[in-house]
Amino acid sequence: MVLSRRRIFAAAAAGVVARPSGASYAAETLTVPVGVAPERLARDERFWAAVARQFRVSPDFVNLENGYYGIMPEPVRRAYHRNVDLLNERSSHLLRTEYKPRADEVRDRIAAVLGATRDEIALTRGGTEALQNLIAGYRRLRPGDAVMYADLDYHSGQYVMNWLPARRGVTVERIVMPEPATRQAVLDTYERALRRYPKVRLLLLSHMNNRTGLVTPVRQIVAMARERGVDVIVDAAHSWGQLDFTIGDLGADFGVFSLHKWMGVPLGAGFLYIREGRLDDIDLLYADETYPASDIRSRVHSGTMDVAPFLTVDAALDFHEQLGAPVKQARLRFLRDRWVRRAHELGVRVLTPDEPGMYGGITAFRMPGRVSKADNLAIAEELMTRHRIFTVARSGMSGGDAVRVTPALFTSADDVDRLGAALRDLGTRARRP
Repeated sequence: MVLSRRRIFAAAAAGVVARPSGASYAAETLTVPVGVAPERLARDERFWAAVARQFRVSPDFVNLENGYYGIMPEPVRRAYHRNVDLLNERSSHLLRTEYKPRADEVRDRIAAVLGATRDEIALTRGGTEALQNLIAGYRRLRPGDAVMYADLDYHSGQYVMNWLPARRGVTVERIVMPEPATRQAVLDTYERALRRYPKVRLLLLSHMNNRTGLVTPVRQIVAMARERGVDVIVDAAHSWGQLDFTIGDLGADFGVFSLHKWMGVPLGAGFLYIREGRLDDIDLLYADETYPASDIRSRVHSGTMDVAPFLTVDAALDFHEQLGAPVKQARLRFLRDRWVRRAHELGVRVLTPDEPGMYGGITAFRMPGRVSKADNLAIAEELMTRHRIFTVARSGMSGGDAVRVTPALFTSADDVDRLGAALRDLGTRARRP
């Protein structure tokens, strides 16, 4: 019997095709209460224990470093294994026949969640590739123009911006985000910078940065930049799937997104966004001829890549939508608030404000007087060796280094309470003669 493309993938999703070893593991059915406010549900530890059981997590340590990438929930992991097997079995036949139409369906599904259209989305191997392609390909710069980024922006984005002088003949302006930040202080910082540097034509703007987790008022900054003839590339790699928003909420013409962070897609998946009518302002990548210049996919050329993550996008977005973005956002903020309150009591410096809308789950802290890279590597190491809590040291902030804490959907209130106790221990040990 010859299966149609749609039936092949439906069979794979149902586990009929290429069932991997270990597929007998079955997570319990997750039932999300109806009519319960997200903020109330965020405090229901029984419900979140059921969510946690949807994930296979190492029992060897408390993982509070979930910003690098997101562990797949069990339904997604199982779908991914089936798709790996399916790809291995069907090989180039799948790539040359079924995959491209399937990729269009994936783009449609992403577009529906983002509030965009398929023609505004091109799949990439992650947020970094998307970011590099947009910055390097932005073609409206002329010699003598300037580009701008902040100290908290993603390092790979900064590197490409720093490369533009050789590529486009521009200058680079670097600004420093206020610390501690407030919504108004951030807006004032960008307003002053755009006024001070009138030659700026391109701005890199993080929705949620990967260093401290500060959430910027993107829509307002995009609007003030547009008034001055400045285009903005919004880095939403960390915010999409963690915060509740659509592309319309950002007002952005260009954006980069990760699928393998907070959407739980397997590693190696992201996409870039170019608003309809703006495609001509981004160069074809290396004069690519695979797609016509009118097709956004001509702005990406990743070669022959692992398509199994993209075949798994539907399963990941199903899980995301089952919980809902407002519920995920509320839970991650609840966990963050719980340990941050304890940190404040202990005199620990927290680098994201408590102001509503200015943070999500990612937050960095700094112990008093410990601002060097070596200091914070040592703190992260001590948290792991003494308390079995995994975090990561972050650099690049003008005020000094810090340790980043990132809970996930499987994190419990007890886990973040354990961090609070560890911070108290760190402070006590630091005060000993």
